[in-house]
Amino acid sequence: MKTLKHILSRYTAFLWALLKPLGAWGVFVVSAIDAAFFGLPMDVVVAGYVYQDRKRFLLYVLMASAGSALGSIIIYVIGYEGGEELLRKRISPERFDKFHRAFDQHPFWSLMFPAMLPPPTPFKLISLAAAVSEMRFSHFLLAIFAGRCIRFLILSFLTLKFGPGFVHVSVQLFREQFHWILVAVGIGFATWVAARKIKARRRGIEVMKGSQPEA
Repeated sequence: MKTLKHILSRYTAFLWALLKPLGAWGVFVVSAIDAAFFGLPMDVVVAGYVYQDRKRFLLYVLMASAGSALGSIIIYVIGYEGGEELLRKRISPERFDKFHRAFDQHPFWSLMFPAMLPPPTPFKLISLAAAVSEMRFSHFLLAIFAGRCIRFLILSFLTLKFGPGFVHVSVQLFREQFHWILVAVGIGFATWVAARKIKARRRGIEVMKGSQPEA
């Protein structure tokens, strides 16, 4: 455990030394690369920026979120222009159908909620599924931006309170308990959808009652 912390600490210091001269644009570039090509330790990067320059933490949150959204455009283009075959090769038919139903019924929330979660959430696959389902482009960008904003805001507040070391511990904990966290998020999402349906049904009944002529 100590060796892992030491490696992460050295890696963070090295990464920060490369990005620091770029200022706020550094976190934007890294988040765009992370979203478009290959995964980078975004939580560590954002936490490093926030801890080094606390007064501008909100700027770093917005830049990281914007970079993630814009970098995902590449995934969107791939999926929209014929990524269904690629997606089917990477996931089971059951999971493909599950993604398809989710994006047909609740496209925005089905992308925004996963955008809030750190690795090992397979977010590129989810983004690809959203594009294959022909999610509206503006909603695609907004869902990713909103989800990432929430994720990085929470991360920033925890970093400011507990320090950057908290990030290493929380990332490790998330990886170890990923399936349970995913189950909890799924239950929360299902509960929210059910509550919305019940509320809409009640509203429809009230409208119907109000439209009936008085005896």
